[in-house]
Formats: sequence, structure tokens, C-alpha cells
Amino acid sequence: MTDHEWNDSQPIYRQLRDRVVAMILDGVLKEGDPLPSVRTVAAEFRVNPLTVLKGYQQLVDEQLVETKRGRGMFINTGARDLLLQSERQKFLAEEWPRISANIQRLGLDTEQLLKTAGNEDSAGTGAGTNEKPPREENKL
Repeated sequence: MTDHEWNDSQPIYRQLRDRVVAMILDGVLKEGDPLPSVRTVAAEFRVNPLTVLKGYQQLVDEQLVETKRGRGMFINTGARDLLLQSERQKFLAEEWPRISANIQRLGLDTEQLLKTAGNEDSAGTGAGTNEKPPREENKL
């Protein structure tokens, strides 16, 4: 997590949780990797350690990370697959209807969308391909 700014629309603990989720999905954090310590994250972002702990606890409750007493918190096996499944469902249920309505409102068709996506690929953005973005360092 290199961006230290917080969004006022969500609690900070939820934003911390979402950043860890994004890092798992992007492959920055892999199965078995340790999470940065609560104290480290709290000091780096100047937030209360209880805020960090609450964000981490959500990850534990979702079975994405496990606590190893005396050693820290680690990404669970299968966490990325579990996240992909739930995030895809969330996207299709919450975001896609809005995007689809916007596409229809603008009168765009499938051919135009695919052509645009193809142009972005040739511009080097990697959009629409299976290429992963460059990995960030393993830092919240």
C-alpha cells in the first residue's frame, strides 16, 4: 500500500482490508506470504493499531488469512481463488448492471467495445489480456 490517502466514504479498517484484497488478487501477496505486522502498518499510516487489527480480522473472518500465534498472519492457501470467485460475483451483481445500462444509454455495441479494448492492448496498457500489471513490492 503506497497510497497513504484515505477515502471518507468508507471506514479506514475497510480500506485496509480492501488494499490487502487487491494485493492478493494482483499477485503481490501470495499464499503463505506474511502480512505486515499490525504495528508496522499502524506506524506507517499513522492509524490506531486497533484499526489495522480490525481490518486484518475481517480477512481472518473471510478465511483469507490465518493467525499463527507468535509468528503473525499469513495468506491462506486458496485465498486468491476464493477472492476471484467472490469479487466476480460482486462485480456482476453490483457494478455490471450500472456499466451495462451506461453502455446501452450511449448506444455502444459489442464490436465498438471490443475494438476499443483491442486498441488499448496495442497501446501497451495490457487491458483485456491475461497479462498481469507489474508487481508492486510486498508492502501495504
